[in-house]
Amino acid sequence: MAFMRYYRALPQGETTVEEFRAWLSQFDADGDGRISREELERALRSLNLWFVWWKAREAVRAADANRNGAVDGDEMGRLYAFAHKHLHLKMSQLGLGLEE
Repeated sequence: MAFMRYYRALPQGETTVEEFRAWLSQFDADGDGRISREELERALRSLNLWFVWWKAREAVRAADANRNGAVDGDEMGRLYAFAHKHLHLKMSQLGLGLEE
């Protein structure tokens, strides 16, 4: 018998940075407050996206400013901007002074 874990869906409509961060936090498997590529893959898979391994890799590359292999608290805004621009997720706050 297989057990399945159910995740909260990304809020419908426009999403704020705080809602995006809260949604991603449920995929933080090790509870370290950072999102790894594997954790981001799980998050994207929950949205039924295609090529999640590639999209997660590109997102972490774009957001991981200190190159430690995970998206930390300060880098979450960069991940948010990447998700808006490249994954076409609906976001409502992009005035964060982020690099495009």
